[in-house]
Formats: sequence, structure tokens, C-alpha cells
Amino acid sequence: MDFAYTPEDVAFRDELTSWLDENLPKFLADWTVDDDPGGGRLAATDRLQERRRDWQRRLNDGNWAAINWPKDRSGRDATPAQNVIYAEEMARVRAPGIYNANGLWQIGPMIIAWGTEEQQERWLPGILSADVHWCQGFSEPQAGSDLANLRTTAIRDGDEYIINGQKIWISTAHFAKWGLFLFRTDPGAIERGAKHEGITAFIVDMETEGIECRPIRDITGEEMFNEVWFTDARIPAGDRLGDEGAGWQVAMGTLGRERVGTAGQAITMAADLRSMISTARAVNPDSLNDPDIRDRISRLFTEIELTKLLNYRALTKIIKGQKNWPEVPLAKLQWSYLAQALAELALDLIGPNGLIGKGSPDAVDGGSWTRSYSFQRYTTIGAGATEVQKNIIADRALFPRA
Repeated sequence: MDFAYTPEDVAFRDELTSWLDENLPKFLADWTVDDDPGGGRLAATDRLQERRRDWQRRLNDGNWAAINWPKDRSGRDATPAQNVIYAEEMARVRAPGIYNANGLWQIGPMIIAWGTEEQQERWLPGILSADVHWCQGFSEPQAGSDLANLRTTAIRDGDEYIINGQKIWISTAHFAKWGLFLFRTDPGAIERGAKHEGITAFIVDMETEGIECRPIRDITGEEMFNEVWFTDARIPAGDRLGDEGAGWQVAMGTLGRERVGTAGQAITMAADLRSMISTARAVNPDSLNDPDIRDRISRLFTEIELTKLLNYRALTKIIKGQKNWPEVPLAKLQWSYLAQALAELALDLIGPNGLIGKGSPDAVDGGSWTRSYSFQRYTTIGAGATEVQKNIIADRALFPRA
């Protein structure tokens, strides 16, 4: 592996850290009021989104919101190494979330790659400025891990497409103004054994008549996922992204960007491990004397470091023009396992009070560790199901076909 950064990469890091040192404390000072001032879960969610909108706008003012975008689109044409640097530095300072993560990291680049000049001028500025929120609609009840099995149809009718079907697990669809969706414009493709064909990408106005979002309450009590129903919804043909039938290529480019920044996850996990140890010292110090607990801490620390090295190995391959295989699916498996193992360790470190949730005066750190224990179950599915990842690795890496 090559651990050396170019002078340009070093300058990139220095500029970013200087900007963060100057701007992050100001942002945090402006948002020192309790994020849940009253009014229930909805009020807290609204405040969180406004906080993220504010942070994204400050990033955009500093030209740090969309580093992968071209310079003439307010980006920085960031290299793979600079993407890793960005992820690491944001994780190091525990930077706030942003308002349009899907828009900035996945949808925006696809509009740049596949959209017309008019489409770019129409949609990109709002993504950058956080004026409107975006969602991404791929999964369906019969098309989760097998995305090509999607069945929501888009049938051409003059200058419009008529959409019918259902999407599911669509994050933030209930307050998004726009979304990137995949629909089947060739309904017969599955039956003739060509399910990867006849899929088309569209930009969808979520306020269109015939579109209904139904929030799904998850195990933590939050409602960020949605079912999205289309009943004879009409969208302009001019809102198609790319050619008809090119949706699979658009999707692969989008999903390829979904795991940008995985190097930062290792740093975040290491910070979480240090934080839970510090919390245990304060609320349940005897747990740190348990030999089994100490063994788990040491193992997790080692595996987090190995995961960081795995990401660097993938980065080295990219820089050398090689395929970053099988490091990417392996890193995804590591992320899933480590996220859950850390959440389980946290509750064992904290002790009985770790079971007390948000809202109780006895909740540790506002119940955040309790929430994490439940919420991290999603890493078995999110960004690629564990079972599917294992099958892919076994089929293509451990036992490749001749």
C-alpha cells in the first residue's frame, strides 16, 4: 500500500482543517440550544433538518459542500485520495450531518453525468444551496437486494409518463421536494429474462398528484423511511434522466458513489469506542475491570484499525488504476459487523442504565447508546445486505469461475 499523499493532497487537507477550525466552533455556538426544545418528535425532527440545512449552506459558502462536483459547478474535482481525506477530517471533528447527502454525493453527480444542460441548471443549484430536499427511490417490495427486479412502471403517453407501482424504504421521501427514481419503461423485460433492460431513471417532483408517501416507524420510534405509492401519476418526459432504457447504468453509477467516505467510518468508530469507554469510567467503572470486556475492547480496536487499512488498500488500487476488489464488499461487511458489535459493547459497558431510553432523567448521554443498539441492526441490510455481500465475495473472490 502507498501511504504517501501528494503535495496537492496535503494542501487540500490543510485548507479543509483550517476551514473547519474556523467555522465549526461558530456553527456549534449558534446551535447550543437543546435540539429537542419541546413539541414532540416532529418538532425535534424539524429542528434537526434546519440544523443540517444551516451546516450545508456554510459548507457551500466555503466551497466544501460538493467536493466531487466539477469546479464550474462549485465543486473541487476531488481525487479519490482527497475524498478519503475529506471523510477522515469530517469524522475526526464529528462534523454535523448535511441536509442533502443523497443530492450532493449521489444524485447531483448523476445529473452532471447524465442530465442535459437545462436539467443541470434547473436542479443542481437547489441541491447545493439546500433550498430543497432530495430523496432516492430504488427499492421495491420485490426489488431490494435484487434491484433489477423492480416493477413500478412508467408508460409513455405523449409528452408524459404515467407511473404506477410502489417503492419502499425510501428515506426522507415525506419531506423531499424532488427524487431520483428508477421505473420500468419496458414491462415485458422481466418475463423475457432481460430484467436489467427496460429500466429508466427519472427526476420526480414529489408533490405530483398521484404520489402518496406513507412513513414507516422504525424500531427506534423514528419515521424517516417511507412507502411511496404511484397511482396514475403523470411526470413530464423532459424529467427523464438519460435515455429511455439507460436506468441500469445510471443506477450503477449512483450506487458506486453510495460508499464514498468509508475510510471516515473507521475513524468515527474509533471515536465511538473511545467515547463509550469514557462514559463507562463515569457511570459504571467496574465494567472496565471485566476480563471479557477488556478483551472485546482490544479486539474491536484492532479490527477498526484493520478496517482503516483495508480502505487504504482499496484507495491504493484506485490510484494505480486497478479494480478495488474485493476490498469494497469486505469493508461493507466489516462496517456492518463493527457497528453492531460496538453498539452491543456500549450497553455492556454502561450497565443497567444503558437500557434507559431518551426522555428519562436517568438516561445515559440522552439515551443515544440505547438508540444505537436498536438502530444499528439496519447495517445488516443498508448499502447491501450481508448475505448478498457474502455470496458475491464467495462467488467472485473465494471461488471465481474460470
